[in-house]
Amino acid sequence: MRKLSLLIIKSFLGPFILTFILILFILLMQFVWKYLDDLMGKGLELNIILELLLFQSTNLVQLALPLAILLSSIMTFGNLAENYELVALKSSGLSLLRIMRPLIVLVIFISIGAFFFSNRVTPYANLKSRSLLYDVVHQKPMLEVKEGVFYNGLEGYSIRVGRKDTKADMMYDVLIYDHKLKDKGNSTVIRAQSGRMDKTESGRYMLFKLYDGYSYDEQGVGRTVDPRLPHVFSSFKEMVLTLDLSSFEFKESDEEQWTNNIPMQDLSQLSTTADSLTKQVERRKEAISAYLYKNLYITRDSLDTSIQAVADIQTTIDSLSQQEQERLFRVSYNMVNNSASYLRSAEDDLKNRKLFINKHWNEWHRKFTLSLACILLFFIGAPLGAIIKKGGLGLPVVFSIVFFLIFHITSITGEKMSNSGSLEPVEGMWLSTAILLPIALFLTYKAANDSALFDYGTYEKLIKRLLPRKMGVTK
Repeated sequence: MRKLSLLIIKSFLGPFILTFILILFILLMQFVWKYLDDLMGKGLELNIILELLLFQSTNLVQLALPLAILLSSIMTFGNLAENYELVALKSSGLSLLRIMRPLIVLVIFISIGAFFFSNRVTPYANLKSRSLLYDVVHQKPMLEVKEGVFYNGLEGYSIRVGRKDTKADMMYDVLIYDHKLKDKGNSTVIRAQSGRMDKTESGRYMLFKLYDGYSYDEQGVGRTVDPRLPHVFSSFKEMVLTLDLSSFEFKESDEEQWTNNIPMQDLSQLSTTADSLTKQVERRKEAISAYLYKNLYITRDSLDTSIQAVADIQTTIDSLSQQEQERLFRVSYNMVNNSASYLRSAEDDLKNRKLFINKHWNEWHRKFTLSLACILLFFIGAPLGAIIKKGGLGLPVVFSIVFFLIFHITSITGEKMSNSGSLEPVEGMWLSTAILLPIALFLTYKAANDSALFDYGTYEKLIKRLLPRKMGVTK
């Protein structure tokens, strides 16, 4: 039996590792394609790009792992059934659950690992990925001057190059507008027949060497134009412009600004934050109650004497003059409007606080639903493979996509309904589990009893058996 268990585990691990890497690669390429424009032309080092892809790939595990388990389990038991190995094992007296036992233990260990991965690794990876992606997206592009196009990436300069010789590292027909002094506009214009760019050893400055040109400086241009000031024209054989590139260096932002984000927290942090937010809601409710008591004077004791109080108020109002009554009504109307506006604002505030708390509990439940989804999808995939009796990447892929879409769509729907307040977090986040559980039990029962669930011949016989009866009743 030990050899049989090892054989089944080995037949599962191969497709599992292959499909997991493949799915993770596809999802990662989707991320790269989405941010391709932000990654290109930044002058980023290779280690920064690899670091970003590494952290982003860890965030995609929660999608790749359940799908890999589902697909590999269908492939494994589909191959066993297609090669009649499953029939041979059952004929020796082994039940389907006994054959599945080694993989059940393995999947449980994978699910436990997925829980700790989701609770420990994923928040850290989310933090690093979000911070690094923000730095990359907001990083200014490296100096990349194109022929015949004005380049405005360097602050204070607009540069146009007529022709570039990459082999000689030279540029020809160089035109530069110097507008470092913003109040003077493009007061200085430099034109040169050729030039080249060289960085200093520290990389902090760019030395722009210009040859055979002239500069034109229009004095007094700006908000206060003085026509008496001259226009300075000078020619040169060689000129060196020193350009500061400190703004182009890649700098990592402070990660502390992201630590309070929901995906960057583990179970204890999420529950602590949700509890503190709940206490803030309670204090907010107490403040609203205090406001109502102060402005409306509605208490249980006052309700008993409300009739007499209304009569006394009416007598007082009748004793006032017409002008005083109108003033009293205006003041009362404004107070009621202010109270109604305050209550509407308080209602919206409490609703938003409640939804924000729900998001924390959604992330808290997500740590558990991922692990349980791996187990449920295995109990869907393994019986399904035994029923369809097809291995490889054909029919199993189709069934895997169908059931994974059911899982993914119900998960997203439940989360969105919880975020909108239509469902409680425990209901929304466990909606997919509630749907998958009966499917897993049904397929496991059918496979254990050798039910021909997807056999076309079975349904054809059933139809032929029912048709004659219907025809007889019609006659």
